[in-house]
Amino acid sequence: MTTTPRRETLEKLTPVLTKRWLSPDAWRLDVYERLDGYAALRKALAAHPDDLIQLVKDSGLRGRGGAGFPTGLKWGFIPQGDGKPHYLVVNADEGEPGTCKDLPLMTHDPHSLVEGVIIASYAIRANRAYIYIRGEAVHAARRLRSAVQEAYRAGYLGKNILGTGFDLDLVVHSGAGAYICGEETALLDSLEGFRGQPRLRPPFPATHGLYACPTVVNNVGTIASVPYIVLGGAAWWKSMGTEKSSGPMIYSLSGRINNPGQYEAGLGITLRELIELAGGMQPGHELRFWTPGGSSTPLLTAEHLDVPLDFEGVAAAGSILGTTATQIFSDQDCPVYATYRWLEFYHHESCGKCTPCREGNYWMVRTYRRILAGQGTHEDLATLLDTCDNILGRSFCGLGDGATSPVTSSLQYFKQDYLDYIEGRTAPKLSEKTLVGAH
Repeated sequence: MTTTPRRETLEKLTPVLTKRWLSPDAWRLDVYERLDGYAALRKALAAHPDDLIQLVKDSGLRGRGGAGFPTGLKWGFIPQGDGKPHYLVVNADEGEPGTCKDLPLMTHDPHSLVEGVIIASYAIRANRAYIYIRGEAVHAARRLRSAVQEAYRAGYLGKNILGTGFDLDLVVHSGAGAYICGEETALLDSLEGFRGQPRLRPPFPATHGLYACPTVVNNVGTIASVPYIVLGGAAWWKSMGTEKSSGPMIYSLSGRINNPGQYEAGLGITLRELIELAGGMQPGHELRFWTPGGSSTPLLTAEHLDVPLDFEGVAAAGSILGTTATQIFSDQDCPVYATYRWLEFYHHESCGKCTPCREGNYWMVRTYRRILAGQGTHEDLATLLDTCDNILGRSFCGLGDGATSPVTSSLQYFKQDYLDYIEGRTAPKLSEKTLVGAH
């Protein structure tokens, strides 16, 4: 039965980035302009680029793609007066299991991203920008390309934008559907026409990014936030969220709840409040475990219902805020099987560049198949932890590290579930046919 949220919980909602989503035809330029569209751009182009960078710093905006790095600080790393072209690249390669906040933004309100791109490019003195979107996101890519064409026709893109002398070309590039290209340096390699694999750092993209030139790589939600900060100011932005995690965040709720979807609230809201906003748990289901930020973040349990969902609060609970992809599992779901399915994904998406990730995920998948087929041993649990220890911090990029998160956290909280498969108390979920080549 769906429950109605209390008024004080409803007041936690802060529709900022999502405020146009339900407006009819909000992806069209004429509708967007009627709803304050491109007003922030006019204001930004009248300011000095350095003042815009300082404004973003003052707002406390942090990256919405997972790492939470301060956005203004990243912009400030771009060297000025170096004689090289500067680039802005938007990471729209959303592909982590459970993550689904950027695609609806690009589909329903693409001009907010385009406007953010123009302002950010002006701030870092870039005259060319790219939006790298996942290849499977066909509908969102069409909306984005249409918005870019409209912006060119209206004079918001191209030469001498709004008569200010600022030039900017924006390219929407569709990738080939590789999860690894969500890693910023693999994305840059893919954009340059190479195989998408992470680069060795240093040097960092701020000085040696796209085509070995200074580059800012930001997430869709990060860049789409910029016009609102320009219009509302740093103090208004900081009035939402917490002291160290300012502003609103789109939380993507999926799983055993009555009303899955996107819920935009100030950083620091709790899962208890989000579940209430989503109409409660489905009938007959009780919360057992959940991901605060997608499948690459350590699992949390029902004991963490009141953890503030901001960067500091989730870290203190032993996990990562990540992409705020909140996957909710009940007492009728198996944490061992869920972890196996996530590992299948990471094994499939590993680019193969480094041995720990390539081989470690390969063998962990086979170990999970044995356990879930009723053929596991107690030694398998030690092997899983040892393998995770050899992947974490030793793989070339964060994909390997993220793959270990559900393994170590599920063993931490649900070791008995593993033992029940190994000792025969739980019926096998996989048949012995899956064990071909698993030994």
